[in-house]
Amino acid sequence: MNVYQAIRHRRSVRAYLPTPIPPDALSRLREALRWAPSACNLQPWRFIFISDPSRRLEVARLCRQQLWMAQAPLTVVACGLVDQAYKRMGGYASSIDIDVAIAVDHLTLAAVAEGLGTCWIGAFDEAALKQLLQVPAGVKIVALTPVGYPASPDLLHPLDDSQRKPPSQVFDREQWGQP
Repeated sequence: MNVYQAIRHRRSVRAYLPTPIPPDALSRLREALRWAPSACNLQPWRFIFISDPSRRLEVARLCRQQLWMAQAPLTVVACGLVDQAYKRMGGYASSIDIDVAIAVDHLTLAAVAEGLGTCWIGAFDEAALKQLLQVPAGVKIVALTPVGYPASPDLLHPLDDSQRKPPSQVFDREQWGQP
């Protein structure tokens, strides 16, 4: 599958089979994260891979009771190393959220290429998760995603163009409001 196919196939999956992820596929997912770009190539991140079923359930509870997450055989917690991130993004802000988001997006697209599903999780109790996972102060949990085989084969098909806004509502030329 090429990257354009992966982009069209990627969707949020909220029901998973308990099928384990093969070690070679897991290795490729890790490499997709490792090779993601970041501001100044600082790579200000760490990723916690959680496969223990009881730990995945605890994490799902701390994600606003999204218990369906625990169905997936893997949960990835994407952490940003705030002190290591580029400090002047746009001239004034940290790149941490963007850097980690780019890496997670690499993961989600690599997962599609492996026949796996993911779902960005942004609703969580960061303080409780940090305590559970022993994440140190100064590290920000940016996002999580379950990773696993979708329970429905329909979730492996590409999205239909009718499910996206038309180009005229997305793109401008030279300045705002110029199609």
